Amino acid sequence: MPDPDPSRPDAHEAEPRGAPKAPVRRIWEYARPHWKALVAGGLLTFLGGMTGLVQPLVAKAVIDALGAGESLVGPLLVLTGAVIGGAVISAAGSFVLERTGQSVVLGVRRRLVSRLIRLRVAEVDRLKPGDLVSRLTADTTLLRTVTTSGISNALTSSVLLVAGIVLMAVMDLFLFGVTAVVIVLNVVVMVVVLPKIGRATEASQAALGEMGSMLERVFGAFRTVKAASAETAEARRLDEAAERAWSKGVAVAGWSAVAGVTAWLAINIAFLAVLGFGGARVAAGDLEVSSLIAFLLLLFYLMEPISTLAESATELQSGLAAIRRIDEVGELRREDTDAPGGGDGGADVPGGGAPPPDPGPDGRRPARVGFTDVTFRYAEGLPPVHHGVTFEAAGAGLTALVGPSGAGKTTVFSLLERFYDATGGSVRVDGVDVRDWPLAGLRGAIGYVEQDAPVLDGTLRDNLLLAAPEATEAAIADIVRRARLTELVGRLPDGLDSAVGHRGTTISGGERQRVAIARALLRRPRLLLLDEATSQLDAANEAALKEVMLEAARDTNVMVVAHRLSTVTSADRIVVLDAGVVRAVGTHEELVAADDLYRDLAASQLLTTP
Repeated sequence: MPDPDPSRPDAHEAEPRGAPKAPVRRIWEYARPHWKALVAGGLLTFLGGMTGLVQPLVAKAVIDALGAGESLVGPLLVLTGAVIGGAVISAAGSFVLERTGQSVVLGVRRRLVSRLIRLRVAEVDRLKPGDLVSRLTADTTLLRTVTTSGISNALTSSVLLVAGIVLMAVMDLFLFGVTAVVIVLNVVVMVVVLPKIGRATEASQAALGEMGSMLERVFGAFRTVKAASAETAEARRLDEAAERAWSKGVAVAGWSAVAGVTAWLAINIAFLAVLGFGGARVAAGDLEVSSLIAFLLLLFYLMEPISTLAESATELQSGLAAIRRIDEVGELRREDTDAPGGGDGGADVPGGGAPPPDPGPDGRRPARVGFTDVTFRYAEGLPPVHHGVTFEAAGAGLTALVGPSGAGKTTVFSLLERFYDATGGSVRVDGVDVRDWPLAGLRGAIGYVEQDAPVLDGTLRDNLLLAAPEATEAAIADIVRRARLTELVGRLPDGLDSAVGHRGTTISGGERQRVAIARALLRRPRLLLLDEATSQLDAANEAALKEVMLEAARDTNVMVVAHRLSTVTSADRIVVLDAGVVRAVGTHEELVAADDLYRDLAASQLLTTP
């Protein structure tokens, strides 16, 4: 393939991006918009922790007061106030941090949704939708904890741990040395364990994504699975995926348990060591009993900061694994479907900078379509679909694309909509290469009815307004009449506001096809693309839709992939595709007389109306 033209806006879409940012820096970027709330929550948590640090000292004062026969009211009031005040302040800090965590996740999910919804069709075709959903749900949930309470708790616990260690050193340097040796050994173990937790978490999240993809696969063909009595086989596949996810989850739990027990053992071993050495020093008269008790209480108090640090480190590894998976979405090629100069600022496939061509004084001039020596393949290593397609479909009228299966008919529509870019040659609308159109302007001029005529979950009105949200009630009523949907609207309990179910399961295949056609016509397109638009219609409805198609063709460029002879014979021009090239162009009578393949198609493969 020749080198891309550097003058084109999409010429460098395949170039590598800059070096990825460090995951820790990415965590900060996600949390930075909420830094004030994070600081407030962190300060509250820190103040709550500091009240706990005071408690061992107050306990020492109580013991000393007992030994001296002094009143205990004052020290006990201070101790009670420290306990209650610390609990209230810590609870307030925890709420602020959790609320901020939800806000961080909301921002990440909004950004991720914006990226996912703008992915190139080619990227979605090669990926597993279930895994993408997992990144939006499970991975962002993992991110919530680490970006807020994880970081704040780690900082707070670190400060409290340092303060506690300094206090220990002031109280008794010898016992501090015994404790420090145990803590250093704990740190060494954690340095070894934490990377294993990160790798295990990433593998666990990937396994969950795989399981979600498999479940999405089943629901995507639910009736087919049941009709084939394949529930047991599919359940077995899902069970195997669940076992793999379980295995990865157990690995995370195992290494997390190692981290937790290491922290717990460190404190308890330190307690036994301090108790032994400290008891000996008390017996020798080198240390007061109250000082030993205060030191032990302080050691027990430090159990929480140490455990929190271990937990935060574990959460950090989980968060880093989630960030790597989330950032992978940012590396996928996406489109800028907004107006020129819009978009999310990082689109790999810009919509072009030139304004759309003048559509005429009333905005309705039929679009002109031109293919010149177009070559295309869906991916490297796959055979070409188009080998040099050239034809014109200019102005109003009906153009039918016919040919054997695999000839590349539907691909023509995909290239016009710019779901894919041609490998070579030029695809033009109104004389302008589609890569030089703003995507919003290009697709705004086109109405497209897919082969399977998808209907989205929601109401009938929602589906009709999908591509034309500003349409008036009068325009909707007119389209309902033209698409022969009046009977359906009258039959549904709430008319246009009736729910049609997931994938339109509450209406028939023919009705779904008419809804899709009405949706495309409501947009008042200048170019109407119909991919086997009458394949699921009976004779009466096919004839009605044929009238709609011909009526639209009076002032619109209508292109249809046709398998019905009645549609083909009504076309102003017929483009015969065979093995990725245009074999012939002409009217039905001309092609029957001049082209053997078309004559065979007309006689055998093109369906006649029942």
